[in-house]
Amino acid sequence: MHDSRGAAPQVVWRIHGARTRCYLTFDDGPDGEWTPRFLDALARADCRATFFVVGKLAVQHGSLLRAALAAGHVLGNHGYSHRHPWTLSREQARREVRDGADAIAQATGERPAWFRPAHGRLSRSIVDAASAHGQRVALWTLSAVDWGPFATKQRILARLDALRAGDIALMHDGPMRHNQPARTLDVLPRLLVLLAQKNLEPASLPTSLQCADE
Repeated sequence: MHDSRGAAPQVVWRIHGARTRCYLTFDDGPDGEWTPRFLDALARADCRATFFVVGKLAVQHGSLLRAALAAGHVLGNHGYSHRHPWTLSREQARREVRDGADAIAQATGERPAWFRPAHGRLSRSIVDAASAHGQRVALWTLSAVDWGPFATKQRILARLDALRAGDIALMHDGPMRHNQPARTLDVLPRLLVLLAQKNLEPASLPTSLQCADE
């Protein structure tokens, strides 16, 4: 999906021109138990990531958002209530994006540059709502599939080991529904070692993006 001016795409699956970087993203937080542990693991490796946060959880855990920003991470908007975009009217989509961004701004003083729809599902209404609020939509190149019965540590690590330059990886720091943040956290240090061996630098999504592949 492109905007009418032919600028950079509204929906981004990978970062164009990233020669040595890949982009780690974590969804469905902040969570009082798991998010601090992910922040600690990233800090030990001196790595940065992007956290796509749910607005109603951001209201409860503003201190975690401020800690993430202070550590150099980027915060993205994951909607206020994590409702599936296909169930939302145009007005509901607008509120979902607006209220999620407002929750982040109220907690941190900064408005997010990125939006990720719940379940990674797109609709014209949700993309338009994000664009209207100045947010680019970030999906992912590769998912850890760190939820449900197939979220073993071995499978999570094998999927993430396929990361290449420019790729965006989807993981979860929040235990919403069937997520398995404990298993993701267990494999994260090993993943960071594997990326270093491939001369890949884990990074947060850029808040100013000149170009991107769809």
